[in-house]
Formats: sequence, structure tokens, C-alpha cells
Amino acid sequence: MLAKSMMTFAAARSMVSHLETGALTAQFRAALRTRSFATAKLNAPTAEHRVVPVTTADGADLRVHVYGPDTAPALVLIHGWACSIEYWNPQINAFAGEYRVVSYDQRGHGESTLGTVAPSEHTLADDLATVLDATLRPGERAVLAGHSMGGLTIQAWAKHHPEQVSERAAAVLLANTANGEIRGETDLLPLLNKQLTIATHPVTVLGAPVRMPQPVSESLLFAPLPIPGGWVTEQVFRNRILTPEASDEEVDFAIGIIRSCRPLARGRHAAAMADMDLSEGTANLTVPTTVVAGAKDRLLPQRMSRPLVEILRRTGHLADFHVLPHGHLSNIEDTDAFDRVLRQILRSTQNSRATRRNVAAR
Repeated sequence: MLAKSMMTFAAARSMVSHLETGALTAQFRAALRTRSFATAKLNAPTAEHRVVPVTTADGADLRVHVYGPDTAPALVLIHGWACSIEYWNPQINAFAGEYRVVSYDQRGHGESTLGTVAPSEHTLADDLATVLDATLRPGERAVLAGHSMGGLTIQAWAKHHPEQVSERAAAVLLANTANGEIRGETDLLPLLNKQLTIATHPVTVLGAPVRMPQPVSESLLFAPLPIPGGWVTEQVFRNRILTPEASDEEVDFAIGIIRSCRPLARGRHAAAMADMDLSEGTANLTVPTTVVAGAKDRLLPQRMSRPLVEILRRTGHLADFHVLPHGHLSNIEDTDAFDRVLRQILRSTQNSRATRRNVAAR
């Protein structure tokens, strides 16, 4: 009886382990990330890549890909919440011929494991530092581009590793991101974190605003539950994350990427981001930093970019601020405009390098 109980316990532990690592659904999730589309920009990069093995201090194995010529200037792409390397397909396709493009799955996302430390601003920061150490040459400075949680990652890195900013970054792009107040300011699903309304009229009881109880709303946002496919999911993505103007393939691509994220990793990172305050990290970005916001972004609305812009303007490191016309996934829905901004950053950085070399040669 004891032996049977022990075997049952071991089997249960093995099942939990498989759920945490996603081993049971790995093939299904990989298929969601690697589909083919008629829209060429969404497809897997045509450039060959090499895999760089990276393991963090707490044992998380990170999937890291490097595309393009080994001797080219480096561009590091850091994806957002519930995404993966494949989220950056449009930019890898656009830039890997001319630049060395580095991208990685954040812990628990894509094919990276969660490690033993709970996700936090510290893991975001330390994982980026580890990837930069593994992919950049000594003394090399890259352009770092972060979208959504990727922008939080860059600011967390600057907060906790400020000495690395001038050593590792030539310039920074922060896209559709914030530096705090996410719990209360996101407009993704106002029913969960805003005062209840009927039509446009706020609901009150004895003059007090009526809101959904915080434990209820957060249990829905942070719960490690799979995202289903189907019409309802498509409508939520089209109208709350992208915009009604997004193409069917852009919506389908985004849904596939985000559904491929393991629910446990998605829930843990959502909980970690809710109360982050990374304003110190914003101030520590002592290199030219460009901010991109979406005019119709509901997940991290345009107004949430303003604190970044104000801090960077005050410190003298705001290079530019762009508001693109669509939603949260600006590099997907506004690809041409996003790529123009990124290309300008890359070229300005190259020109600065050339100027420094010319001055040094005199």
C-alpha cells in the first residue's frame, strides 16, 4: 500500500512538473507559433539563425536566436507579455540582412523554461543582462528594442544594472509600454479595474463608485487558464488588443502567438507586472531613447507613455516620441511606420559610431 501511494505521489509530481514546463503541450504550442501566412512579413524569417545556449543563475533555459551577419551591428529585440521570438518575425525579416538581430524567449515564454525564481522585475532585468553577456562581444553596444513587457524589461535592467546601460546599449526603443501603474491604468477590460458604468453613466451606491472586487478581477487576469480559440477570442483581440482595421491574418497571427504561451507563465508575469514601479529605470536610460505609443492602444494606453517621455526629456535622453495610429501591437499593425522608426535609430547609431571613429583617428 505504501509503495502504491508513493508511486501515485510520484506520478502526481511528474504531472505537475510537465504542466509547469509545458512538455505535454509543447508540440501544439510550437504549431501555433510557426504557421504560414499569405502576408509575408508574418512568416518565419528567411535568414538563417544560430542558437546561443543561455541558462540563468536559477536554472531557466532561455531560447536565444541570432540572425544575420556575425560582424554586423547588433539589434536586440525583447518581446512582450505572452509572446515569443516569433512575435518579431516582421522585424527579423526586415533587418536580419543588414544587422545582427538577437531575440530570445523570456522565461516561461516560447521554449524558455520558468526557472526556480518567481517572475519579477529582477528576473526580467537579470535575464536580459545574461542574454547580452552571451550574445554581444566585449565592449559592443547594441540597439535595444522592447515591446510592452519588453519595454518594462529594458527599464528593469536599467534600474537594477545601471552600470551596464552605457556599456551595452547604444540606443533604446520603448514601444507600447509603461513604467508603472499598470494595475489601475490599463484599459484592456475596463469592467475588471474601472468604475462600473451603465452606458456612459457611472454606477454609485450612496455616492461611492461601484467596482468589481479586486480579488475577482485579479483571479480572472492572473489565473493560469488556456486562452480558447474561436469567434469570441477573435473579437476581443481585434477590438481590445489590435483595432478593427487590422487584417484577418494580423489578428490570427497575434492570437496564435499569445495562445502559444504557457498559461502558468502568462499568469505569473501578469501578477508580477501589476505593481511594478520602474521610473528609476527610465531615469537610468542614459542613452538616446525613443518612445512609441499607439493612439488606440487599450492594453497600455498612450497616456501611460507620458511618464516615460517626461522623465527622459528631463534627463536629456529623449531622442523622439512617436504616436502610431493603431493599437497595442504597433510592430504588427503599423509595421512600415514602426520599421521606419527603428531604422532611423539604427542609422543614427551607426552615424554616431562613425563620427566617434573619425574623431579618434585625428
